[in-house]
Amino acid sequence: MATKIVFASRLPAAIVDTARAMVPAGFEMTAVDHGTPAFYEALHDAEFYLGFPRPGMGNEFFRAAPRLRLVQLVTAGYDALDLEAARKAGVPVANCGGSNAVSVAEHTITLMLAVLKRLVWQHNNVVAGKWRVGDFAQTRCYEVEGKVLGLVGLGNIGKKVARKANALDMRVLYYDVRRLTEAEEDALRVRFVLFSGLLAASDVVSLHVPLDATTRNLMSARELGMMKPGSVLTNTCRGPVVDEAALYTALTSGPLAAAGLDVLVEEPAKPGHPLFGLENVTFTPHAAGPTWESWAKAFRNGFDNIQRVARGGAPLWVVPELRDSGPA
Repeated sequence: MATKIVFASRLPAAIVDTARAMVPAGFEMTAVDHGTPAFYEALHDAEFYLGFPRPGMGNEFFRAAPRLRLVQLVTAGYDALDLEAARKAGVPVANCGGSNAVSVAEHTITLMLAVLKRLVWQHNNVVAGKWRVGDFAQTRCYEVEGKVLGLVGLGNIGKKVARKANALDMRVLYYDVRRLTEAEEDALRVRFVLFSGLLAASDVVSLHVPLDATTRNLMSARELGMMKPGSVLTNTCRGPVVDEAALYTALTSGPLAAAGLDVLVEEPAKPGHPLFGLENVTFTPHAAGPTWESWAKAFRNGFDNIQRVARGGAPLWVVPELRDSGPA
C-alpha cells in the first residue's frame, strides 16, 4: 500500500501538476484545501503533510492526523503554525531547505535597486506624461557600488544576497546570532558587526530573520533611529519584524531616505495604510519567494525529506524551536 502524503494548498493546477509529477514511487499524494472536511478526512491516514503553514494548524490538526510523521513545508517561514502543538504531538516540522533562497535574494537586490534608482516613481511619471520631473539635485538617484549593505540574518537567503552584493562591488556587513568562522567570512567576503554598529554603518539594511518572539518589532523607533542618515531599509522576511508606525516616522522625519517592502504586518493591508501615501516606499505583495523555478526546488526538497523519514532517517531542515524535541 502506498504511503500517503496530504498536499494542502490553493495553488494553480499547473503548480500542483508539477508536484504530482515529482511524487516518489511508493507514495500517494492527495491535494486538498486547508480546513475543509476533505482536508481532515485525508489527514486521518496520512503519514506526511506537504504544503504551507496556516493558522489553525494546532492541536485539532495534529489530533486529526494520528499517523503523521512529518510536517514538510514548502516555505521558509513557519510562524503561522502552532509549534507547541507540534511539540506535544511529537511531529517534526521542517521548512523548505532554502529552496526559495535564490528567488528571495534576487528580489532583495531588485528592491534595493528599485528604491535607489526610484524606479516605480519614474515609471509612474513617464506613463502619466511627466518627463524628468524636478531636477537632478531634487530627484536624486544613487549607485550601489561602494555602498555598505548590512544584512540582519545570514541564513540561506542572507548568504546569497551577500554574494550578489559582492558582484555589485558593495561592502557587506552582517549581524546574526550564529556567527561564521573567520575563514567562512573571508570566503563570503562579509564581516560580522554588532547590531547597533550595523545600523549605524550601513547605507542599506536588509532583513532576513524568521519571525519569533526575539525578532517581532526588531526594527522599532530605537533601532530605526540608529540608522545612518539617508539610508534605506528593505524587508523580504516578515512584516511584524518592523514597527510600521515607527517606520513611517523614520521615513517622513528621518533618518531613512526610503524603504523597499515585500511584506507588511497585515497582508493584504487595508486601503489607506499610512505607508501607501509615501513616494519613498516601494512595495511588492509578499512575492519574493514564489518564482516559477522555486516551486520545483521546494517540491524536490520536500519529497527528499519525506523519503528520508519514511526510510527511518532524521529529517533535514527541522525548525530551530523543535530540533531538541522528541516524541511526546
